[in-house]
Amino acid sequence: MQREEKQLEVTLEALISQVADLKNSLVSFIYKLENEYDRLTWPSVLDSFALLSGQLNTLNKVLKHEKTPLLRNQVIIPLVLSPDRDEEIMRQTEGRVPVFSHEVVPDHLRTKPDPEVEEQEKQLITDAARISPDVAQKQIQSLNKMCSNLLEKISKEERESESGGLRQNKQTFNPTDTNALVAAVAFGKGLSNRRPPGSGGPVQSGQPGTGPIIAGASGMQQVQISGAPTPQQPMLAGVQMSQASQPGIRQEFAVCHGSKKPM
Repeated sequence: MQREEKQLEVTLEALISQVADLKNSLVSFIYKLENEYDRLTWPSVLDSFALLSGQLNTLNKVLKHEKTPLLRNQVIIPLVLSPDRDEEIMRQTEGRVPVFSHEVVPDHLRTKPDPEVEEQEKQLITDAARISPDVAQKQIQSLNKMCSNLLEKISKEERESESGGLRQNKQTFNPTDTNALVAAVAFGKGLSNRRPPGSGGPVQSGQPGTGPIIAGASGMQQVQISGAPTPQQPMLAGVQMSQASQPGIRQEFAVCHGSKKPM
């Protein structure tokens, strides 16, 4: 009897130590989620989950160890129940349980689930026992196929999303060429002052209102005509003539086969 009691005490101490480590890890992870969420990275979250998973596996190994007594055969009986505040329980539970009364004892010392949950669990076990192995295997294969298709769709969406992001981030223009084009259009930067061959030169006229030179092909010459053009003026070789009744205005234009003066 003393040996069993000592073994039970050692097991409980190991369990308390493992549970304390697990609780500290949970507290640290919850603190990060609540206070350091803006600096929290996904690798850090994965590390926290890996730590919790390892601690849970260690706790299960302690419970399944051959030297661990069957805790389900142990009975816990509360010796004192009081509605008054208990400072020792407050210290042991870190302020979570202020009193140890008839109201909280069923929840804290419960070794079985609620009757409703226990009834649902029994119903599920009964339904599972009614299924034949062949039907169960077909259902398993069908579920595995659905999961595989879902994973394939998720992977496809991720690949398309990544490729779309790369296409959006890819630069489709050259900033240097764009800046040079804007400077040329707005300020004429980089443009040449040379005129193409065959074009006429600028008109040097001392009178205001001098019109532009109409450049023609080879065999055409410039002719000075006085007067401004009107819609009723005759056309000569595709160029509108000016009336002589409007003095003071000269316009140079090119005509074929020599020059003519208005009548």
